[in-house]
Amino acid sequence: MKEGEIYMEKKNVTFDDIAKFTGFSKTTISRFFNKPDSLTEKNQKIIKDALDKLGYQGQNQLARNLAKGKTEYIGVIIPNLYLHYFSHLLNNILQTYEEFGYKFMVFVEGENEEEEKQYIRELMSYQVEGLLMMSHQIPSASLAQLGIPVVGIEREDQFISSVNCDNYAGALEAVRLLESHHCDVYLHINTPTNVLTPAYQRIVGFQDYCDKHHLPNEVIVRSMGNEYGKILPVMTSLFDNIEAWYKGKKVGIFFADDTRANCFLNLLVRKYKTLPPNYKLVGFDDSPIATEAVYSLSTVGQKTEIIAREAVRMLIGEIRARKEAKNGQELSKPQHKVIMPALIKRESTELENKY
Repeated sequence: MKEGEIYMEKKNVTFDDIAKFTGFSKTTISRFFNKPDSLTEKNQKIIKDALDKLGYQGQNQLARNLAKGKTEYIGVIIPNLYLHYFSHLLNNILQTYEEFGYKFMVFVEGENEEEEKQYIRELMSYQVEGLLMMSHQIPSASLAQLGIPVVGIEREDQFISSVNCDNYAGALEAVRLLESHHCDVYLHINTPTNVLTPAYQRIVGFQDYCDKHHLPNEVIVRSMGNEYGKILPVMTSLFDNIEAWYKGKKVGIFFADDTRANCFLNLLVRKYKTLPPNYKLVGFDDSPIATEAVYSLSTVGQKTEIIAREAVRMLIGEIRARKEAKNGQELSKPQHKVIMPALIKRESTELENKY
């Protein structure tokens, strides 16, 4: 191999390069990638041959797939990557490529609905065959009108298919674990949550269990954002209040996620140099931070590997069903699959039993 060959092979070939090589306009080249059927078979072949000669192998595969009416791409819009649950879930989604052969184009949730609509327009311009939706900005009624299959994960899903954790059952297990330690008061810490989202059932499950078993309880809802710099001051203020309100009491706290549970745990350890026995903490998700915390967190495991695989499998099934459906044939109604969580006991509730 001659010096510089590797660099030349990696050169990005642009629409302008293809247009100059073929003599077509850039508009014609764009039509080939986006609407290949709008060109004659002869012109399609000229462009395909040019892609081969220009070393446009990756994009040529996309072109061939487009010509067959498929791209083998799935769009993903995820709320954020700071909360460890979402980064863990995304990792598991990406790993399904080995099994299903679909690739992914990922966007992180915009700051508002209009920005998220722009992301969807971008994904649609690449002709993704389906969409995995975890963000909450756009209602499912709008998503159902996109013309491609959409599967939601842990979001409002009235008009689209979904795969969710049984949040209510998970909350019951979390409070039952805290009750087994005979706490004096039971707290649930959460962020403002739409009642239509599956995660709202964590609040409902907590309250139902406490009411049924006559446990003194409080639900604490605070806006915290999704960045450490925003979460820490809110959690610090909340920590100081709990220390003052429940001084001398054994406090059991069920957190809506592991990331914020870990933040509270760090504040405890900073003050007491250990996890004090009068605090019992349970998170939700079983994201990596739960085992990496200074004291491992008891948590409700969402089984993200299963959720990711089932969501991708469901979406691909709907993609295939839509392609096979005849014109005018009514598509099947949205399907909803619920995955049972698993309670995992670790040091944040079991420390005194460990030694």
